[in-house]
Amino acid sequence: MRVAALLMLPLLALLLLAAHLVHAGLMPLAALVILLVGLLAVPRPWASWTLQVVLTVAVIEWILTTVGLAQLRLRHDEPYLRLVAILGSVALFTALAAVAFQHPVLRAYFRLPAKTAAERAARRTVPGLR
Repeated sequence: MRVAALLMLPLLALLLLAAHLVHAGLMPLAALVILLVGLLAVPRPWASWTLQVVLTVAVIEWILTTVGLAQLRLRHDEPYLRLVAILGSVALFTALAAVAFQHPVLRAYFRLPAKTAAERAARRTVPGLR
């Protein structure tokens, strides 16, 4: 149950990115991001690393989009603070989704090496985790 709850963060972040790419007219990239959602079901370290890289690039994309749209609105003398707050929140949420892979539960799910002795001990006591 905890794994499913933690995987909701990257799932939602990837879906937001796909929607952004569709809106920008970048259908092939949007389709690729939708396909990457399937990596959430692959409990291997490479899947975790791939998703973290994609989400990190997505954070950069959200920041660049925020800056670009805010500058456009400033040039046209339109309000921009709400736009910055919303897209900034999306960037922060996406960053949180990328960091979620460092949670001990997801580290165990994706079979990443344990970071601490406590994490190694916890894996020995939970059935099905190594």
